[in-house]
Amino acid sequence: MKYRNLFGWSFVLLLSIASAQPQEATNSETFNKQLKELRESFEKQQREQRENFEKQQRELRDEFEKKFQQQQAQIEALSRTTNVPPANAQTNAVMADQLQELNQKVDNVVEAQKKVRPGEFNPAIGLVGETLFSYRSHGSDQIGSDRPGGFNAFQRSVELNVAASVDPFAKAYAVINASADSQTGEATMRVEEAALQTTSLPWNLELKAGRFFGEFGKLSYIHDHELPFVNRPLALNQYIGGESRTDGAQLSWLPPLPHYVSVTVGLGNGFGGDSPLNNPGSYRTLSGFNYFGRVSTYFDLTPNLQLETGISGLINPTTQDRGGPNAFVGPGGVPLTEKERRVAGFDLKLSYVPLANNQFQRLDWGTEVLYSDSRYLFDPDGSLGTGGGLSGDEFQRSIGSVGMYSYVTYKWHRQWSAGFLFDFVENPANHDDHTFAYSPYITWALSHWSQLRLQYTHTDHNAVSGLKSDDAIYLQWAWIIGAHSHGWQAR
Repeated sequence: MKYRNLFGWSFVLLLSIASAQPQEATNSETFNKQLKELRESFEKQQREQRENFEKQQRELRDEFEKKFQQQQAQIEALSRTTNVPPANAQTNAVMADQLQELNQKVDNVVEAQKKVRPGEFNPAIGLVGETLFSYRSHGSDQIGSDRPGGFNAFQRSVELNVAASVDPFAKAYAVINASADSQTGEATMRVEEAALQTTSLPWNLELKAGRFFGEFGKLSYIHDHELPFVNRPLALNQYIGGESRTDGAQLSWLPPLPHYVSVTVGLGNGFGGDSPLNNPGSYRTLSGFNYFGRVSTYFDLTPNLQLETGISGLINPTTQDRGGPNAFVGPGGVPLTEKERRVAGFDLKLSYVPLANNQFQRLDWGTEVLYSDSRYLFDPDGSLGTGGGLSGDEFQRSIGSVGMYSYVTYKWHRQWSAGFLFDFVENPANHDDHTFAYSPYITWALSHWSQLRLQYTHTDHNAVSGLKSDDAIYLQWAWIIGAHSHGWQAR
């Protein structure tokens, strides 16, 4: 058997034996001893295989050189008996070329055996583009939008994805994103994600560290083009900050239960893609981090009916003036400075997926309810915002607010689906400020790599917000080239 195959099968056998150890083993000394014995056995096999391979190389070269010398002797003997000058120059050149070619092949085999992974220098690379064409009935100053009213074309994202295995124990990925500025139209490139993720920790653990989307709720940790509708729900924008991007670490655990349960906890120095970051000042304590977590589970209610549900939490005990002094506006227009951030969420998704026709038909209903209960410093005279310091009229109090979204999507064809999204949110800094939105949408998946979505959205604000109601039409065209792990998953 070739050395490379022996090495590969030995490595697979080792991993299989290691992964077959019972999860219930709790004696660390026994585990370490078994691991040491496996490692020694594996290293012994490697040495023996390497020695056998080197022996085969030597034997092959010796045999070739022996045949070469025999042919040389035969040619010289023939030239002496026939008095014909030997064609040593030509023969030697041919034989030398053959020997050099053989040596190159052997060297290539040796070099291949040194590589741990044949594709280690070829990470998976993909590119995602997303363009929005829209019409809105009012200007951005009247509806509080960061995009112009009227007609608009918006390159919301161009996303470069790179991913590869680092070694047998971890993988890494990065997402580089660029989107057009609403004022200048210039694209600003930023690192949206860049994280390292383990693949073989014991006890069903998985650790992720770097910049990533922290697991909170159902839709906050996925990218915009993966949403089942055009825009991210209002509650996620206001309470989370859109996407749940953070710089930190996240630990996930699958408890050894007969039923699927996932537990995730993490920390980071910020949370939310569009959320203002904490002002670290000159010194950050552990209370200055954002701590988040989620517990989720899954049920097969019937062979055709599935239920996913979970609860999530986010707390920042000391925001250290997230966004700066007087970054928020509270009831009555009073400037607010956030001192503690707290958000809780409950989500569920019910899916009807008939086994006999699951490629062409499915029905999804998803809902998420968020509750924000953050603590603010009220500054009636606005002295903090002007750098004047405390004036004595400041006071602290918590503001509780509720937001939610609910949607239903029906797929009746491999390429066609349609649905409806309902949004409701109370401003986290002023629970008297309410916003409603209603969005029917239809999606045409031209292929696995390209899709079009048409959506109409009517948005209502109450009088407290001071904003006008708005009607908008969106046409979203998203495409993927190259490798992209998530694609258009059903959400």
